Amino acid sequence: MSNLTVKDLEILQDNLNQAGLDYQLELDEGKILVMGPSDIVSSEVGVRLTVSLSNWVYPRRLGRLFDSSAGFIISDSNLKVPDVSFVRAQRLKKSVRYFGELVPDLVVEIKSQSDRIKLLKQKIKKYLELGIQVGIFIDPDEEIVIVYRSNGE
Repeated sequence: MSNLTVKDLEILQDNLNQAGLDYQLELDEGKILVMGPSDIVSSEVGVRLTVSLSNWVYPRRLGRLFDSSAGFIISDSNLKVPDVSFVRAQRLKKSVRYFGELVPDLVVEIKSQSDRIKLLKQKIKKYLELGIQVGIFIDPDEEIVIVYRSNGE
């Protein structure tokens, strides 16, 4: 098992950026994962969901929404990048120019053409172990939405 940290990931990201390479990285249990780009169907589902959530969240000042570029430091060995995420207002009063150093309240994972369903479901279950309240899995191919809750419902 590797024991890389968020700092190691930042160094790698800086080196990749300097080389003109733009990769989305996650850190999972001390291992750096390179994330592939989404297909356009999955991307469209993410945008439509984000717009719908935005129309509910922002007028009511419920919190902040983030797209698939937002990274969250969940522990020294976990930096996660959900497709869509939400943090309640009382937990994040102001966004900062860095990764979110907290566990989101809601994460959404949207299956892309190259994703494996089992791995995405495991990822959501890991989010639940790390403290999220709600995880949503969306499979556009099968038109399935599964909602996972921290209380097991």
